[in-house]
Amino acid sequence: MILSPFEWTIAKRYLLPGRGEAFIALVAGISVGVVMLSVAMLVIVMSVMNGFRAELLDKIVGLNGHAIVQAYGGRLDDWENVLNEIRETPDVVSASPLIEQPLLASFNGRVEAVLVRGNVQRDIDDLKDKVVFGNLGELQAGASNVAIGARLAENIGARVGDTITIINPQGRSTPFGTVPRQIGYRVAAIFEVGIYDYDQSFVVMPMEDAQTLLLIGDTVGMIEVKVTDPDRVEEILAPVEARLSGRAVVSDWKTINATLFEALQVERVAMFFALSFMVVVAAFNILSSLVMLVRAKTRDIAIMRTMGATRKSLLKIFVTTGFTVGAIGTFAGLILGFIVLYFRQGIVRLIEVVTGQNLWDPSIRFLSTLPSRTDPLEVVGIAALALVMSFLATLYPAFKASSTDPVQVLRYE
Repeated sequence: MILSPFEWTIAKRYLLPGRGEAFIALVAGISVGVVMLSVAMLVIVMSVMNGFRAELLDKIVGLNGHAIVQAYGGRLDDWENVLNEIRETPDVVSASPLIEQPLLASFNGRVEAVLVRGNVQRDIDDLKDKVVFGNLGELQAGASNVAIGARLAENIGARVGDTITIINPQGRSTPFGTVPRQIGYRVAAIFEVGIYDYDQSFVVMPMEDAQTLLLIGDTVGMIEVKVTDPDRVEEILAPVEARLSGRAVVSDWKTINATLFEALQVERVAMFFALSFMVVVAAFNILSSLVMLVRAKTRDIAIMRTMGATRKSLLKIFVTTGFTVGAIGTFAGLILGFIVLYFRQGIVRLIEVVTGQNLWDPSIRFLSTLPSRTDPLEVVGIAALALVMSFLATLYPAFKASSTDPVQVLRYE
């Protein structure tokens, strides 16, 4: 919609009401503010929800892969052959043997339930960027060294260099019953994945040490798999699942964490739907301010009509006026949203200091920090929604202005 110099001059005049039109200016300013806040809230909420999903997926996949191939009974005897079959499957990036067993850990009289993980050296090295204390390089087969989660270290009071006792209830049999197997391991490193449940329970050791602890010989419990596209993991591993039918079960990240990710998806859709009503409210504010402007400018409209202004020109003037209000609010909202997202962690800490409340308890939120990941397509969609609603809100007042009868208005002038 191209405006002539006359139309653009009038539109700019109406965008900046005069001194006697302070109330109209106030309503227009409120309209800009409501559009700005609604767009900012949508950008912030959707980015945080996307961040939750992405961070959880990254951290979970970092430890468990995109899928787990687990043998019936918990022991995969011919795991070398199965491992080679999986690695040869198209679109499989990597596959590694894994041992995972819930046991008990004891230190200085404190006992905690732990999840012992036996990993190959390559998977252990992947945790290097998560280490907060110690050295993962000391985790070598036969060295009796382990790495533990940061929350677990806090709970039992263990530090790097301390020796913790891992208790395996399936010990040796004696005439007096089964004696639990207890082995001491030196804490070589403390890591923090960022997911509270993992940091609270995981004890990582070389796979050979885990086999010795669990008395399972040269077998593993499962194989973790990473693929090129996490969203297509079911399709990619379908041939593997068919070949291992009756021997093992394939569980992908969607199945293992179905409840969590489905809850996030439902909440994401619900939040977008609810916050979208703020854009509708902003559109009604634009409509009301334009209606007031048209009523205040009825005499000016009639004079312009008598001077040769067409209905189309008046329509374009008022559509441009209202749409500009919406565009300014949308642009300001995007800027505000990005600013809040950039300083989100500081804002959370400030609110905690002011209110005295812990707003981000990692034991409840799963993650240690407030995540954010902005999707450019969603931002474009939010901006388009605000601009379309702003445009639709201008149509009624603009048609009302264009249909003004100058004879009726100027009859008694």
